[in-house]
Amino acid sequence: MYNNIPTRVLTGEVRLSYVNLVAPRANNNDPTAAPRYSVTLLIPKTDAAVKQNIDASIEAAAVDAQSKLWGGVRPPVMPVPIHDGDGVRDNGTPYGPECKGCWVITASSKNKPQVVHQSDINTELLPQDIYSGMYARVTINFFGYNRAGKRGIGCGLGNVMKTRDGEPLAGGASAAADFAGVGNAPGTPQFGGAMPATPGAYGGFTPGPAAPAAPAAPAANPQWPQPGAINPLTGQPYYG
Repeated sequence: MYNNIPTRVLTGEVRLSYVNLVAPRANNNDPTAAPRYSVTLLIPKTDAAVKQNIDASIEAAAVDAQSKLWGGVRPPVMPVPIHDGDGVRDNGTPYGPECKGCWVITASSKNKPQVVHQSDINTELLPQDIYSGMYARVTINFFGYNRAGKRGIGCGLGNVMKTRDGEPLAGGASAAADFAGVGNAPGTPQFGGAMPATPGAYGGFTPGPAAPAAPAAPAANPQWPQPGAINPLTGQPYYG
């Protein structure tokens, strides 16, 4: 329970994945649905207190929906939005390695959430500071639904407070990972400097023999006409 709302939870520090907090994302499975803001929370299983709060809030949402949406009958198998990151998805594929040891919840909202930093909760972050892989605390709210004959519990997204940076989960390595051990390495040639002569210093490439020097210009021939001399046949300079 958060702010005395039984269905609402403030998480501890979680890692964010599939971040769509700057712009809403369309639902490819339902082209008629309005685009929504969303994020997937990776909640460490060591945070037992938050897991307990989530379970209690899901139950509160189910009790409310049973009387208001489900005609007093709870689904025998009630779909819930929390999943085991050490297990598999509904389609049978395993969750990604970043989900190991975590509970996985996807929260969404039609309204744009505020994303702030814990050092300044009154100022929203710039888009470039919001990405998959960062750590944050998030407010979420559970609710019952009854759509197209399907009944279950969904998770709404509130606001996000970034706590610290993390390794991006956008499918690419960071510059720090790409260049670990390279920057400021001893013997690294400076831009424009000479390449080391050590064979194989560049990924197995061995420099070939030096190119032959250009031939020297021929020595002056004293029998050739000198610059400025006059051709006795034409009366014109040889080099005119």
